[in-house]
Amino acid sequence: MCGIAGWVDWEQDLTQQGPIVQHMADTLCHRGPDAEGSWLAPHAALVHRRLIVIDPQGGTQPMVHQQGNQTYAITYNGEIYNFRELRSELETRGHTFRTRSDTEVLLHTYLEWGIDCVQHLNGIFAFGLWDEQQQRLLLARDHLGVKPLFYARRGSSIIFGSELKALLAHPAVKPEVDIHGLTELFGFRRAPGSAVFRDVHELRPGHLVVCTHQQLQVKRYWALQSAPHTDDLVTTTEHVRALLEDTVRRQLISDMPLVAMLSGGLDSSALTALAAREFKQEGKQLHTYSIDFAESAEHFQGNALRPSLDAPWVKRVSEYVGSQHHTLVVDTPELIDNLLVPLRAHDLPAIGQIETSLYLLFKTMKQDATVAISGESADEVFGGYPWFHNEEVIKAPTFPWIAISGMDVSRRQRQALSTWLAPELQSKIDFAGHIQQLYQDSLAEVPRLPGEDAREARMREIFYLNLTHFLPMLLDRKDRMSMAVGFEVRVPFCDHRLVEYVWNIPWEMKNTGGIEKGILREAMTGILPDDARKRRKSAYPSTQNPTYVEALRKYTLQILANPQAPALKLTNPEFLRMLVEKKVQLPDEASVFFFERVIQLNTWFQEYHVSIVE
Repeated sequence: MCGIAGWVDWEQDLTQQGPIVQHMADTLCHRGPDAEGSWLAPHAALVHRRLIVIDPQGGTQPMVHQQGNQTYAITYNGEIYNFRELRSELETRGHTFRTRSDTEVLLHTYLEWGIDCVQHLNGIFAFGLWDEQQQRLLLARDHLGVKPLFYARRGSSIIFGSELKALLAHPAVKPEVDIHGLTELFGFRRAPGSAVFRDVHELRPGHLVVCTHQQLQVKRYWALQSAPHTDDLVTTTEHVRALLEDTVRRQLISDMPLVAMLSGGLDSSALTALAAREFKQEGKQLHTYSIDFAESAEHFQGNALRPSLDAPWVKRVSEYVGSQHHTLVVDTPELIDNLLVPLRAHDLPAIGQIETSLYLLFKTMKQDATVAISGESADEVFGGYPWFHNEEVIKAPTFPWIAISGMDVSRRQRQALSTWLAPELQSKIDFAGHIQQLYQDSLAEVPRLPGEDAREARMREIFYLNLTHFLPMLLDRKDRMSMAVGFEVRVPFCDHRLVEYVWNIPWEMKNTGGIEKGILREAMTGILPDDARKRRKSAYPSTQNPTYVEALRKYTLQILANPQAPALKLTNPEFLRMLVEKKVQLPDEASVFFFERVIQLNTWFQEYHVSIVE
């Protein structure tokens, strides 16, 4: 895992632009604290910040390969989990290797298959590859979008990087937002491929960019394919288990210490159990980590998303699989002190405390390891969220998480929430139209199965919406918070082979036993204790300590006391003041959301010098 950036320009000499590309690289030092490198050619400049995971000596980047009079250079972030098989195949085709790194395998995969190289990869990746002879840049991102990649075209230049800050370090990319960006920013819904800043793009998962002097082409190289599922329940269960076993085994490869995240839920427990089994075969003990909050038991109030506390289940699973467990207990002062870390990691206003606490957990884990495995994406792949199981939500003509959240908001609360923005901004932004357009665009992409009944077809739509809109938010959170401390997190449930297979399992079979992710629970029979295997879904925890709400209230008061605060020009100060003074009756969770958002907005406009353009 690393940070990558680059600049290609077909009309100027970039060999003299070292300071600019070095500045771009410096913004990513947190992603790669172990080493750095740069490569400058007349029309291409690539930089790299390295987090060493595999082949400490041989994996230096940017990696350059010369073959006769042809030169190829790559800067790459990620892990290719099938690199050993690829290397063997390439050797039979006449390729020779000087390192044991997956970077060199990836480079030779391009030499053999050109831009079709991505069709041969199993892994998480984002890379920029310059073909000197063809004067062509290839940018590519993994199937599910685990690793990020942004780019911007400016005149004869294309600028790219792992994070927005790398692009903003280039003088041609300005921190500007137009009405479309503001709509996404305040509507909390980014369109796939958008990056909020004007004319800056995020490469979509499963896509690549082929860029020459003449044109920039965005191509989709991977998409889900709908087909009848012909396996019976027993065969399906066995295949899901086999895929997970193979995926976990591949993703345990590391030259650095590797640990696991364990919440006591089905997803992380399943991966922990499989990983612990592999560790035991090698005579090692797996270390696991979880997060808790000070006085969590005292303040806990269960709801549909979080029906139970994690701590008892963490203990149960850890003891069962024999892991050495560590729990980080976080209190309000730490959450407040690190409240702005997610903003600076995303270069955009972020979610809030569920990112802050995750950052603190990764910071702790980094003291003992470099790599972790996580259960992210199982809910999207197998159907674990409450909105997969609520008939009213399933029928609603919008994103299911919007529909289910709206059911919990009273008419009075809804009216209050609609007034948090400045009136002049509300008049310019069509939030409802924006969300409906995103929804319709997504439905138009769903790969249909001819002859499928209406119920199955609708559930296929629900799964597609989750994979393309909800999952990216969680993967972004995971990437930015882990890489903020130079820590790699792998997500086995994002293996594209598993996603492809589960995609076509009928809903009733996915939901076998009448419980969410039923097929996954069946696959874990004998691997997890039955009580843990059958534990109902409980979302990532957040503090319910009233001291946190109070600290945010005081923070917001400071903003309200400053007439020059940028957030006050975009929001409704009267609404915020009423919220601070508790004259607007909202649940603490809703108040926390608005306080966190306003605080981050204010800092974002101040620190990033954001300007609003027509």
